[in-house]
Amino acid sequence: MPTRLSLIQLNSSGLRSPMAAECPSSPPSPSPSSPMTIDGSDRDAALAKSAWLSRREVLERRCRLAKQLARVYRHHYWALMEDVKAKHRDYYWTFGKSPFKDDETAAAAATAENGKLGLGLGNSGGGDDIKRCQVTGCKTKAMALTKFCHAHILNDPQQKLYRGCQYVIKSMQSGPLKCCKPILRSTAPPLCPTHFQKGEKCLIRDLRKAGLNVSSLTNLAPKFHVIVAEYICQIQSKRRAARKASVRKVEPK
Repeated sequence: MPTRLSLIQLNSSGLRSPMAAECPSSPPSPSPSSPMTIDGSDRDAALAKSAWLSRREVLERRCRLAKQLARVYRHHYWALMEDVKAKHRDYYWTFGKSPFKDDETAAAAATAENGKLGLGLGNSGGGDDIKRCQVTGCKTKAMALTKFCHAHILNDPQQKLYRGCQYVIKSMQSGPLKCCKPILRSTAPPLCPTHFQKGEKCLIRDLRKAGLNVSSLTNLAPKFHVIVAEYICQIQSKRRAARKASVRKVEPK
């Protein structure tokens, strides 16, 4: 049977002992990242002392460096995307809808029933620690760093990220009645997805009336004079309607 000294001697000579095989090895320390090498650096070093370079050599160097920079940016972008996916998953798990919420509710009900039966399995300090929306009657989870859900985020006077949809649903004496669904403040035009699609349909219909046959606005390149003519027609129709309304008011009774 080998002694401890013989095992140490075997380890020092580069052999692996059974004792070392059984013990888990510690994870290797991360090696420092090596500096990035520039494509064609040897050729650039050879031409570094040149006083003049031809146009072709300059363009080839710029093209090579631009391609490498684009490749580096592409790799960095996808690395950031993976990081964003991981953080979004953690965020959604913490503040979003948990797939185990129904199971937790059923388990809480079973625990309460056990407590009523006197089995000693009840939890005296339980409770729902999820923050709910502060609007009365809304049971949706509140968004992070606020007390309201996404549907009622406009009730928060301190938020700066959202604004209401500006689509006019109905004109009233007190003023236009707008949709006011929460959308990002940077959305242009300031419409929710439903009314944005409705606006596209109205625009396609007006363009067809003007003589431009289109089926979709994604690959649309309308002529400028067609759009101007349509706007002029709409302005003239509004002026005629206003003139008729004013004439009716002036007529004697």
